[in-house]
Amino acid sequence: MTNTYSSILGAIGNTPLVRLDRLVKHYGCEGTILAKLDHLNPGFSKKDRAALGVIEAAERDGSLKPGQTVVELTSGNMGTGLAIVCGIKGYPFVAVMSKGNSPERACMMAALGAEVVLVDQLPGSRPGEVSGADLAEVDRVAADLTRDRQAFRADQFRRAGNPGSHEQMTGPELWDQSGGQIEAFCDFVGSGGTLAGTSKFLRSKNSNIKCYPIEPQGAAVIAGQDVVKPDHPFQGGGYVMADLDFLRGLKWDGFLQVDGDTARQTVRDLARLEGVFAGFSAGANVAGAIELLKGPHKGQTVAVIICDSGLKYLSTDLFG
Repeated sequence: MTNTYSSILGAIGNTPLVRLDRLVKHYGCEGTILAKLDHLNPGFSKKDRAALGVIEAAERDGSLKPGQTVVELTSGNMGTGLAIVCGIKGYPFVAVMSKGNSPERACMMAALGAEVVLVDQLPGSRPGEVSGADLAEVDRVAADLTRDRQAFRADQFRRAGNPGSHEQMTGPELWDQSGGQIEAFCDFVGSGGTLAGTSKFLRSKNSNIKCYPIEPQGAAVIAGQDVVKPDHPFQGGGYVMADLDFLRGLKWDGFLQVDGDTARQTVRDLARLEGVFAGFSAGANVAGAIELLKGPHKGQTVAVIICDSGLKYLSTDLFG
């Protein structure tokens, strides 16, 4: 019997989990990488989960009123997820995004019915690289729009529905699909929602599972390092924000850093060897898993998320 959903929202989550055995062999590792293919969500990213979690939590607690406009800053993925969720549920949605993000994202959000407001990067910022200062400017514009339109701010950096979606969906899916055979989990940090929610669930099932944040090389503030290279190609993360709400009070078993060139090569190998066409942050996640298999988790099983699709990076140098 086939499952039929009443809307596309039913297709969010329950993404496949695949072994990256060819990649592991290519890099000379011992062990297993389990990759959760969240780039196969309807909006082509893991942020569909957070978008659904934030909106449904706001509906339950009454902070989002019927027909109210929703506003959020985005690198494109959360905005795409919100465009889908808001479109189905009948909320006008305004996505506020830095021009430093790839234009494919703005086109996709607009096609899904979002109003897209693009914000100029600050002087000195590099095209294709969104800094923490650029993000702060996007946040300012989003705050102004929220006030002017009496909108609901989705606020992916603070709304508990973000990590909650991963604690309630991503973590349980990983556990069930792997048969509980996960020994480590690592994730590139944007808002911290995926890392926090998934880690909480996995550790609730097995306290021996080790969890690791991943940050850009040279901008590892969560690891307590000085920022010596704030510029990097990762879109949607690595904003040099040391005090993320969702990570407060959580303990980590170590810290991983990945540079842009390593992530870029890993993504290309992922596509060529495994047929997984992903984006920069997925490259960071898989590179982090490779590092773990070559170090403290040799011979073990490491789980990662394939965060978004390579289709969102065709205008960048990721596959050039």
